[in-house]
Amino acid sequence: MECVLDAKAELGEGPVWRGLVYRYDPATRSSRTFPVDTPVGAVALTDAGDLVLAVRDGFARLDLDSGRVRVIADVEADRPDQRMNDGTCDPAGRFWAGTMALDKRPGAGALYRLDPDGHVLTMLRDVTISNGLDWSDDGRLMYYVDTPTRSIDVLDFDVTTGAITNRRSLVRIPRGEGWPDGLTLDAEGYVWVALWAGGAVRRYAPDGRLDRVLPVPTTHPTSCAFGGPDLGDLYITTATTALTPEERLRQPLAGGLFRCRPGVQGRPAHRFKG
Repeated sequence: MECVLDAKAELGEGPVWRGLVYRYDPATRSSRTFPVDTPVGAVALTDAGDLVLAVRDGFARLDLDSGRVRVIADVEADRPDQRMNDGTCDPAGRFWAGTMALDKRPGAGALYRLDPDGHVLTMLRDVTISNGLDWSDDGRLMYYVDTPTRSIDVLDFDVTTGAITNRRSLVRIPRGEGWPDGLTLDAEGYVWVALWAGGAVRRYAPDGRLDRVLPVPTTHPTSCAFGGPDLGDLYITTATTALTPEERLRQPLAGGLFRCRPGVQGRPAHRFKG
């Protein structure tokens, strides 16, 4: 496990909560920062070559050449006590992202779906901290985390319509072992989940069996994704926002971007088709 970008993020999610998007080039070990001027909860690639973002009040697009940010859909602009959190694209190119209250009050958030034509639909309500999302290779299952439930849920998914049904728990994280945060699936269909306050990323089999535990050198990993030429590098984002001053001294690389090679490969990311 190595720290490849000492970003010192307060809440690194892939993009950074305070309104910055980092673009890291593993070949040159260089990075570029894009100011967004509003909190960013999630970022995804698009077919057009730019990025689609889940920002505090809704959805936006970021041009990587000019750095210009363009709002494309308001979601909760009338609720300044809310913000977007994690999100990703489904196999059909729709962008899913959820919200949470700034005070983390139960049930205040929701899960939204941005379709390629620009329409936004509410897919789940009564969400507290909307987090990790991914889909099985056959497109029949969607995995989802609402962090305070301590559960990695699985839902039946219809690729054609984007409908979700039959939500149930695949894995529950025991108390004292952290909280499920961002997740991704690998090429074997196993679920990798970052454990907030758990200091680790875990891999679970499709039947919910714990397969392995990867320790992370900071207590608050937030999300994970596969990259590299062979998709064999696992990148892990982390946070400092929950640490005391003493804990920050003991965890000098907290908030950084970490990388390791766990011995399995990931899958190419789905792109937004709008």
